[in-house]
Order: sequence, then structure tokens, then C-alpha cells
Amino acid sequence: MDSDERKLFILDTNVLLHEPLSVYSFQEHDIVIPMTVLEELDNIKDRQKDVSREARVAIRTLEDLFRDATPEQISSGICLKEKTGSSGCSGLISIVADHHLPGGEEVFTNKEADNRIINLALYLQNVRKDRLVVLVTKDINMRLKAKGAGLAKVEDYRTDQLIDDIRLLAKGFQKIEGAFWDKVGQCETESHGRDVFHRLDEKVLQGTHINQYLIDEAETFAGRVHKREEGALLIKDIGYERLMNRHAWGVHPKNIYQGMALDALLDPTLDLVILTGPAGCGKTLLAMAAALELVIERGIYERIIVTRNTPEIAESIGFLPGTEEEKMLPWLAAITDTLEVLHKHDESRESSLQYIMEQANIQFKSVNFMRGRSFQNTLVLLDECQNLTASQLKTIITRCGEGTKIVCSGNLAQIDSNYLTPVTSGLTYIVERFKDFEGSANIFLNGVVRSRLASFAEENL
Repeated sequence: MDSDERKLFILDTNVLLHEPLSVYSFQEHDIVIPMTVLEELDNIKDRQKDVSREARVAIRTLEDLFRDATPEQISSGICLKEKTGSSGCSGLISIVADHHLPGGEEVFTNKEADNRIINLALYLQNVRKDRLVVLVTKDINMRLKAKGAGLAKVEDYRTDQLIDDIRLLAKGFQKIEGAFWDKVGQCETESHGRDVFHRLDEKVLQGTHINQYLIDEAETFAGRVHKREEGALLIKDIGYERLMNRHAWGVHPKNIYQGMALDALLDPTLDLVILTGPAGCGKTLLAMAAALELVIERGIYERIIVTRNTPEIAESIGFLPGTEEEKMLPWLAAITDTLEVLHKHDESRESSLQYIMEQANIQFKSVNFMRGRSFQNTLVLLDECQNLTASQLKTIITRCGEGTKIVCSGNLAQIDSNYLTPVTSGLTYIVERFKDFEGSANIFLNGVVRSRLASFAEENL
């Protein structure tokens, strides 16, 4: 590529924190790392937060690139070919001091970090008129400031985003207009034990995934994609009424979406079940009811481990006394509330809860202590995982050993993390990455069933 065709990308700190290896994502184009970015990475690397790990990885990545470079080469740019594996020099990466730019070039006089980076971008835009200068940042306000100051090209970092719009996220089911059999017509049917399977032409149902549920508007058919063969889909016939009659620990589905969720939760052949949906759609209640059913009634698993990360949506309440489980109780109150709902008609609710906790061997654990552990014959409930990154979810899911099932639930409209959005949340990642995995199912629970008050609030607030 000619030099005048290569773009000049200026990376903000949050891009390297979001993806420490992002310097390798710009292919044959050139990259500028402002000195301010290195200073911000240095300030972040020693904090006791998850973001500090990304800062250290980013610093080590840059150190590997510039290890043998002279100061002159660092300023002018070194080649990225060693890491990208290309035969020629694909692009250059350089570090530019942005503290003192030539007089009259600075739009912002305030020496705030964002302002210095924008000033550098504007300066390069003026002196390198032969190149398209692009500022890449995940900070929305910084993008607005840069555009307002006269920078022609400002972009978000989207290389690692699996979807552009959260509305495109896989829902785990496909609703067919009218009646299913009117659309399908005749097909080949076969029985395997108690199960009935239909073999359909793949063209009849476009865009299906493994373990995706199929329902129709006529409420006459419900099935699940069992596997994909050469040009054909093998559909397991579940039955609409049978799906609505699924039950676990006294809980019956209130709508077809809960019926699909219960079917997936109670299926021991599925190692991962992902439940998404608005607040009050029944994610936690269904997961807890299915967990008790599978552990106590059916004896498939030996224990239940409940965990979630611990962000705060208001002011901190300070340090909490007690053991790990006692410290986790305020964050896992949703689980204890659910247990109380499931046993609200018992004569002695407190005794019932204590008995159930012991029988199901329910343990409350923190995600901070998951690394290095291994769970065997366990049912893991991971609640509120919209606040987890893809790497954190990978850490937790890879803890699951033989005979373990994990249920991930969350609402992408309730993200409390400062560094995540619905399209970059780890919950979005696992929905998209696992949608064609034969051992997983994903269900979007449409509709709020908690109460009419909760339903109105979800729709109007």
C-alpha cells in the first residue's frame, strides 16, 4: 500500500485497556501512541482493579515492540511485521511526545490528558496533510470534543465487537409466522426412543443455530434444532403444550419463553445455558428452581455454587465482616429472595431454607477467587454477568470440569461497569461465541412477569 493510502491511527488509553493487543488490529496502517497514553497506563497499572491487568499487558506489548529500537526509531516508527507475520513491513508504530507542540497548534490550553491527545491529533492533521489522521477512542465525550475542535476523523474501536447493534444479538429462538406445518409442508420424520425428529431442508429455516428453539404464532409446534446435516436440519419435536407443562421445584412457566428456558435448564446434555432478558422476566427464579430440582430431586449434580461479580450502583457500604460467603450475601440477596419465594407456603420457612441449603449444598463464592479452581459434578449459577468482561467469563467457564453445568444470566440494560457497553459485555460475547456449540443453549426471556408494576416500569422508565 502506498504511503499516502495508509491511514495514521492515534490510539487513546482506553483502547489499549479494552484490548491490550489492539496495536496488531490495524493491519497495514500506521499507529501513533501519544506519550500521555503511556503516562496513563503507568498510573493505572498498580491499581487493585481488573483494568490494571490490561494496563500491564499493554505496557509489556509495547515493550516487546520497542525493545531493540533507538530513540530516533521510536519517534519515526518501527515495523510491525514481526508480530503480524507478513513478509514485508505492514505498518509502522511510533511513540510521539505530546506535551509541548509547536506554538499556535494547541487548541486546548488545559493540560488534561484527553486534551493533549486531541491537540496531538489536530497537529498531525495539519502537518501530515498527505495522510488521513484518525483518532481512535472509546470515550464518547472525547470523540465529541475532538470533532468539535476540528478533527476530521474520529472513531470508536470496533475491531473486537461481534455485533454492531445489540438488537442483532441472537435470542436463542425463532418465531415462525402462522403455523409451523403450513410453512414446512411434508418432511421426513423418525423416532429415537421417546424422541421424535423431523428432517427439514435447511433453506426452509434460514439462519438457525444448534439448540435454537422453534415456535410458531399458532401455538401448535415447539421444537429445537438438534443438529445440522448436509443441507438439512434435524429438529427435535418437543411440543408446545409439553413445553408449557415443564416444571421444576413447583415452578411452572408463565409464558412460552420461560417454557423454553426450563427445558434447557433441565436438560443435562446442555453444559451451558445463557438466560438474557429484562428485569423481572424470571431468569434467577427459573435458574434456582431448576438447580434445586436437578440437585435434590434428580441427584444429577452434587452441589450448587452461586456467584456474581460485585459492582455497586450507589455509594460504597464499606468493608463487610465475616467469611467469604457472609461477605457475598448482600450481593446474592437475589438468590436468597428467590429461595424464600420458592418456600413461602412452608409452615416454617426458616427451617425449610436451612434444610434446602444443606441438602443442595449451596455455596456462595466470589468471582475474585475463581482462578485455578476446578468444579466437578457441580451446577454453577452465574448471576448478573452483564457486568463481566469476556476474559472474566472465560476464566469462570473454564473452571467447569466433568459433569458440571453452568447457567449464566444477565440483563444487558443494567450494566454497572464503567468500562462495558451492551455490545462489549462478556454476556454478549458468550451468546455469540456459543450459539453454534452443541452443548449450549441461549434463551431471551421476553416479557416481564414479576408484577404489573415492574412491567410498567420496564416499558416506561
